Amino acid sequence: MIIEFDFTLPKGLLDQQGNLHRNGVMRLATAKDEMQVQGDRRVQINPAYGSLVMLSRVITRLGTLSQITPEQLEELFTLDAAYLREFYDRINQQGSAQIQTRCPNCANEFKVDLALSEKF
Repeated sequence: MIIEFDFTLPKGLLDQQGNLHRNGVMRLATAKDEMQVQGDRRVQINPAYGSLVMLSRVITRLGTLSQITPEQLEELFTLDAAYLREFYDRINQQGSAQIQTRCPNCANEFKVDLALSEKF
């Protein structure tokens, strides 16, 4: 089962034909996605490119585009790129990462928020 989420870019991706694409769909990322991104030659040369490669894997539709490439995402306005990174984090981590733990002194159980990495 593929879990997907709709999104709307603040500005939109302008394609080579002049069409503006704002509405899209993003699916949850998988471990395979992460492995593919790490193995990508472009990411090995420039680790910052990893976010574009990951987004191109998980965005299943953007406007009328059904296959998104990292090269297309290079053309995003910075506001839209930031929006997509935040949206990716939100749907994949649900806004927080918590673990159940227990105090070694009193045995009281509680949850601890873990800081999430900014990288893909």
